[in-house]
Amino acid sequence: MIVANPIYDIVFKYLMEDNRIARTILSALLKKNVVEVEVRPHEYANDQRDTLSVYRIDFGATIREDDGSEHLILVELQKTWLETETLRFRQYLGVHYSNPKNMKGDYALPTVAVYLLGHKVGDIEEPVIYVHHHPMDYNGNLVTKGLPNPFVESLTHDSIIVQIPRLHGQINNRLDMVLSIFDQTRKDKMDEHILRLDEQVYSDDRDMERIIHRLTMAAADADMRHRMNVEDEYFSIIEKRDTEILLKDQQLAEKNAQLAEKSAELAEKSAELTEKSAELTEKSAELAEKSVQLAEKSVQLAEKSVQLEEKSVQLEEKSVQLEEKSVQLEEQKAMLTEQKAMLTEQKAMLTEKDAMLTEQKTMLRASIQMLVKAGMSAEAIAQSLGKDIEEVRLLMN
Repeated sequence: MIVANPIYDIVFKYLMEDNRIARTILSALLKKNVVEVEVRPHEYANDQRDTLSVYRIDFGATIREDDGSEHLILVELQKTWLETETLRFRQYLGVHYSNPKNMKGDYALPTVAVYLLGHKVGDIEEPVIYVHHHPMDYNGNLVTKGLPNPFVESLTHDSIIVQIPRLHGQINNRLDMVLSIFDQTRKDKMDEHILRLDEQVYSDDRDMERIIHRLTMAAADADMRHRMNVEDEYFSIIEKRDTEILLKDQQLAEKNAQLAEKSAELAEKSAELTEKSAELTEKSAELAEKSVQLAEKSVQLAEKSVQLEEKSVQLEEKSVQLEEKSVQLEEQKAMLTEQKAMLTEQKAMLTEKDAMLTEQKTMLRASIQMLVKAGMSAEAIAQSLGKDIEEVRLLMN
């Protein structure tokens, strides 16, 4: 059986728009009975590609426990098929936590973050990893009394990490069955847009049959296939740009570390540089967003032969911008070096001035003591030298 490959954003979005399928997939991942799901507003979804290589969907999931009780949790499902900075995931979580729509009364709803990764995570061999938070006391003992607590639950979250390249066709449980539709070892050798599945494996499972049926419909949709082609072209450009940006960020971080080691006394200036660097990063993100928007408009003209030439021009412009940014960073480094030299010179002048003041004070003390020995009173000495009487009395001792 031929089905569309859900590793593609357009296919995955089409799949998760089916409420029953969303419940089936979330139930398997959470190992809970999800009785209702609600797609949260897509303010942060990757509809405009503004976060490069991460596709996000938020769900409100109603969980029914074994005792019949029900409660609502938030599920942040993030999918990427490129190796992506963890910072992007963290930034999204931060925005999500600050959203008042995700509050219930005075506390945030419990959150589970699900990451569907199109790449491996280091040497971790397990295809699915569950990361749970556990409250401990000072001695490392598990705390159970008074938990779960809304305050604790609103400040921490569990995570589920799925390494799609670690899926190798083995089906040992319900989750393996559901995730088998993402198994990239089943890709067609001639067309990676489709997977070849054994329909007999899913014949006794109505929920899985619904998933397979929807993926089959996607595979037969000409527009869907075209948009997968567009996604291939787009991500090849994004991957190259991501690499260039990461290299520039790493170079900037190394330079900042070197400056910090060499000038501990300029910590305040270093903080200002870090702030400026953050502003530059923000501006770079804004430029990236505008570039992505331009790329999307260019994608709409995919049928025209000039599309590849336009993308090539955009990449050349981006390269020039990165070179200009590198020049600006070098200029900033030179300015900081000059400022450090000026501060060193000012410090030397202050030291010399302090020495002169100390010498003058010593000479004044000697003069006062000589006048005292000559029999002059403190008042007479102060009047003679034009000094304050209290200062004279202090130097007489």
